[in-house]
Amino acid sequence: MLTARQGQQALPVLPALLALLALVALCLALPAASPAQAATRRPVVLVHGYNADPGVWGALRADLRAAGYTDAELFSFGYDTHQSVNEVLAGRLGAYVDQVRRETGAARVDVVAHSFGSLVSRWYVKFGGGAATVDHWVSLAGPNRGTSTAWACALWDQACRDMTPGSYVVKNLNGGDETPGAVKYATFWSNCDEVVNPDDSVPLTGAANTPVGCLGHNDLLGDDATSAGVRAFLAT
Repeated sequence: MLTARQGQQALPVLPALLALLALVALCLALPAASPAQAATRRPVVLVHGYNADPGVWGALRADLRAAGYTDAELFSFGYDTHQSVNEVLAGRLGAYVDQVRRETGAARVDVVAHSFGSLVSRWYVKFGGGAATVDHWVSLAGPNRGTSTAWACALWDQACRDMTPGSYVVKNLNGGDETPGAVKYATFWSNCDEVVNPDDSVPLTGAANTPVGCLGHNDLLGDDATSAGVRAFLAT
């Protein structure tokens, strides 16, 4: 039998014990996370185009966050767009992807590129080891077979020379298999693109090629339907 003093000492323990039991009951009642919720998404590396910077990705980044991505899963590669695709830029992108993989612990990443960034990222995938580290590759309005508008700056700019039809970069990227490895490829192209000429320079054999209608070259970056298509492709 408890003495009066022992009873007084035991009473304060009861509220704490009841609170603990209530917390345990709440935890047991919570639904377990589904495998899909628990799975970590692949990081997405965004590669901007010529004379641009990572700021062009604001709309797509916002859409990806709304779809469940966190800022820790979204990366924007910034670079000097006036340098050589094969000699400089593809290697720098490869180093950046390796850094992303170290930071996130991911074995592979997804790459979404706009315009000139398509050539940089394709070279990395095809010749720089990216076939082993890239899972999905997306090109928005990429001059994948070259563009005649690049002749306007080819005299003084290496990147422009790389974008001209028949350049060393274009010929090598399109020689043999245009979409090598186990990477999933997609392109989105406009039939009103004022920068990529001809318009059908964008699609690639072996890729999921999606026409987006009559959009300007940079309009693909903020177009809702294009964004939805990119997000659906990354989810495959």
